[in-house]
Amino acid sequence: MDNNKLIAEFMGYPNLGTKGDFSYLKYHTDWNWLMPVVEKCLEKHNNLINGRDVIDTSYSSIAQALQVVSLKETYKAVVEFIKTYNNGR
Repeated sequence: MDNNKLIAEFMGYPNLGTKGDFSYLKYHTDWNWLMPVVEKCLEKHNNLINGRDVIDTSYSSIAQALQVVSLKETYKAVVEFIKTYNNGR
């Protein structure tokens, strides 16, 4: 569940869980959890392309996964977006 922890931190919740238990996070199984993250990724992507930061992030993988309505693929694309975003800062 390291990816769920990564997403939670990206969303601004760095101290979730007790003693490292992040099993209650449902980003990987519930659209209601994942869609706010998708929205934040889009916001970050839009900020990046407007020249506020110069790092290479790809929102297109998220958009493609959403087009086929795949929770699993959207989750994977979100995780990759966040990793790229974090590495570029």
